Amino acid sequence: MDNSRREIAIIGGGPAGLRAAEVAARRGAAVTVFDAKPSVGRKFLVAGRSGLNLTNSADFETFLAQYSGRDFPVERWREYLKDFDNYHLSDWAAELGVDTFAASSGKVFPFSKKAAPLLRRWVLRLRELGVVFRMKHQWTGLAKQSDGRIQIDCLQGDQPVQARFDAVVLAMGGASWPQTGSTGSWVSILEAQGVEVVPFAAANCGWECDWSPETRAQIEGKPLQNLKLSANGRTLTGELVATRYGFEGTPLYTLGRELRRMASPVIEIDFKPTFTEARLIAKMESARRNFYKEAGLRWKLNETACAILRQYYGEFHDAASLAQAAKCCRIPLTQARPIAEAISTAGGVAWSELDAQLMLKQLPGVYCAGEMIDWEAPTGGFLIQGCFVTGNVAGQSAAAGPVMA
Repeated sequence: MDNSRREIAIIGGGPAGLRAAEVAARRGAAVTVFDAKPSVGRKFLVAGRSGLNLTNSADFETFLAQYSGRDFPVERWREYLKDFDNYHLSDWAAELGVDTFAASSGKVFPFSKKAAPLLRRWVLRLRELGVVFRMKHQWTGLAKQSDGRIQIDCLQGDQPVQARFDAVVLAMGGASWPQTGSTGSWVSILEAQGVEVVPFAAANCGWECDWSPETRAQIEGKPLQNLKLSANGRTLTGELVATRYGFEGTPLYTLGRELRRMASPVIEIDFKPTFTEARLIAKMESARRNFYKEAGLRWKLNETACAILRQYYGEFHDAASLAQAAKCCRIPLTQARPIAEAISTAGGVAWSELDAQLMLKQLPGVYCAGEMIDWEAPTGGFLIQGCFVTGNVAGQSAAAGPVMA
């Protein structure tokens, strides 16, 4: 091996780690990717089962506004995103022979909507760049050596493995979908080295509420379309699905941060956002009884919405009261679904622990990328873009070496 080449270890083979590997290899580094699983990109493949949503066509400022976290460095993230925005990501896919299109929702997909073909081409490109893959290697720690290099420790089965590198990029994900490898087991290792990690919380996840057995039997699995959903002063439009435990759906995922801030989380649903309360009352005309039935006929209020209103408000004896409830149905939520079920997690390595190059201040030469860092974003292409963005920065930084203050 050319001794002048920087040797870099990437711990974690998800989108952030693979992007870091690609960028570092293109800058002349000798890159080795370690992953605990038999193959890379497992969460990437799971995310693509219902159609791989790579990014979003939103304008830059709208895109930037989707990201948040504790002490989130907005201006720093702005620069990260400029270096690898949604257009860069679509161009990157095209270079792999995967053309994309933007749906009316703004979501950007490969034309095939499949993740596997893109991942295969990506891994092939990485191999062509000289990237080495070490699968079934469980990372267990690292230590700075007297020569300035970094020793990483892994277990391959029950056999300890050690190797030394000039730089290390940690990209092991948060704690959602642990079956894909993002178990969060790295937290205790970094905390033992004095690195602050903000506790994980479920993000982009369903929320629970106390359905009665009667309501659950009527609504489970049923969609609620064309809604306005509000929480803690923020309102979004979209649709939800009623589940056995509560709700799932994109607007609910996006409101997750607001809901976690509430001591007693509550959502407000406007079931008929295209009509004013006065218009709904007028459409009832001379109705004097069977108000749910009449609302179904005159407002097209579906049975799922009626069942939910009936649980929380009981029977109605006038059109005005039903109209008021239909426009602002308050539903208390009990808790978010477990982290293991969540699409992503909030929390992770605190921003105060990282410099502008995403290097750990207490561990020079060690960089972080992806969901390991304390940022969050909604689904719709923003989440995966954030993984690519941080992988891009970490890969560049690792290849260049620490920037001296």
